[in-house]
Amino acid sequence: VQLQASGGGLVQAGDSLKLSCAASGLTFSSNAMGWFRQAPGKEREFVATISRSGISYYYADSVKSRFTISRDNSKNTVFLQMISLKPEDTAVYYCAADYYWGPDSKKYNYWGQGTLVTVSS
Repeated sequence: VQLQASGGGLVQAGDSLKLSCAASGLTFSSNAMGWFRQAPGKEREFVATISRSGISYYYADSVKSRFTISRDNSKNTVFLQMISLKPEDTAVYYCAADYYWGPDSKKYNYWGQGTLVTVSS
């Protein structure tokens, strides 16, 4: 299984960015997908998750109304659209996959390598 995250970069506060995560080696539509992030010196935290069908999703309070998770099962890809970025959004963002759907990172078996998002003030 490979999860390839991309789209990170250096942006200014208030800017937008869209992350992508391309999956291979698994039946994509049978897996819920999640985005997590880890800021320097902090533990990995939940950001968003989307159900296998893409109908249901769930966000961390800190990103609700600013981030949107979506998926394209025909392209085996999950996205994270981020708007109104803040310096506190700076982190390495990871995508994860598992049959489990929810915010608990310990329950996700498959992880990507992460993509760095840096938001300057």
